[in-house]
Amino acid sequence: MTTDFASTFRARLGLAEPVRVEFRRTDCVDADGYRRERIEYLGHDGDHIPAFLFTPTDRAPQSGVVVFHQHNGEFHFGKSEVAGLVGDRYQAFGPALARRGLAVLAPDALTFEDRRGPVQGTEPEHFDWLRHYNAMAYRMLQGDTLMRKALDDAQRALSVLMDAVALDPNRVGVAGHSLGGYTALYHAALDPRCQFACISGAVCSVATRMREGTGFTLFETVPGLAREYDTHDVLSAIGPRPTLVVSGSGDKYSRDANQVVARVRGDFVTHLRRDCGHALDAERFEAMVEWIVGVKP
Repeated sequence: MTTDFASTFRARLGLAEPVRVEFRRTDCVDADGYRRERIEYLGHDGDHIPAFLFTPTDRAPQSGVVVFHQHNGEFHFGKSEVAGLVGDRYQAFGPALARRGLAVLAPDALTFEDRRGPVQGTEPEHFDWLRHYNAMAYRMLQGDTLMRKALDDAQRALSVLMDAVALDPNRVGVAGHSLGGYTALYHAALDPRCQFACISGAVCSVATRMREGTGFTLFETVPGLAREYDTHDVLSAIGPRPTLVVSGSGDKYSRDANQVVARVRGDFVTHLRRDCGHALDAERFEAMVEWIVGVKP
C-alpha cells in the first residue's frame, strides 16, 4: 500500500484510525449450509449499525470478507439483499461465500434498509431519497463528508468481523458492487487491514464520467477531490494486496476500466472485463465468489 497516499487521504477526510468495536448478537437463523446472525454495533457518531453475519455450518471459517451492498436506487434494500432475502439474486454473496467456508459480514450503509431513521425494513418509503441526500448535505454544511462517515463505518465493520469470528488478520478483505464497489475501493486503499479487495462496477476515470454525464454517488462527493486524485491513484494504493476489478464494456460506471487498470502501478490487479452492462449476471457473480474463495493474501 502507498502509505503516503493513505495517510494524506485520511487526513484530508478527517478519518479516524480503526478501532476495536463492541457488538452484540441478536437473531440467529440456520439455513442450508450456513448460519445467519444479526449483529448490531455503534458507529463513530453513536448511531446503531445493523449487519448480518454469515458463517459456514460445517467448518470453522479460515478467512472472511466484509461485503458492502449496492445502491440501485433501492434504499430499502441493504444487508437483506446480500443475504438473498430480497432483490437481485446475483447480490446474494453472504450465503454463496459462507457455503464455501468464509465468514461474511454485510452491514447496512447509512440511510439504507434499517438505517433510514424512522423507517426500517425492506419496504420502500417516499422520502428515502431525501434522507440519503440529507446525509451528505448536512455533513457538508458542517465541514464533514458522507465519505468520511461511510469509511469509518466500513472500518468498524471489518473490526467486528475479525472479532466476531476470531479470524486470522492476514485473511480478511472487502468486496462490493456499484456503491459497494466504491466503498470497497476506498476502504481497501486506506485501511491496511484489508488483505484483498474485490471491486465490481466502480472503476472509471473522473474525466470519462464527467464527459459522458455519468452520475457520481453522494458517497464520492468530496469538494476538490478530483483535483487531487483519480481512480487509478486510489486503486494503486491498494497494492501489492490482491485485487479483482470486475467491469462491463457497456457499464457507464466502468466505461474506461481497461485504461484505469493500465495506469495502476504494480501487477496486483486481476481484471475481469465482459461485454455487458452494470447489473451483475451469473457469470460475474460466480467469478467473484470463486476469486474471493481462492485468493491468497
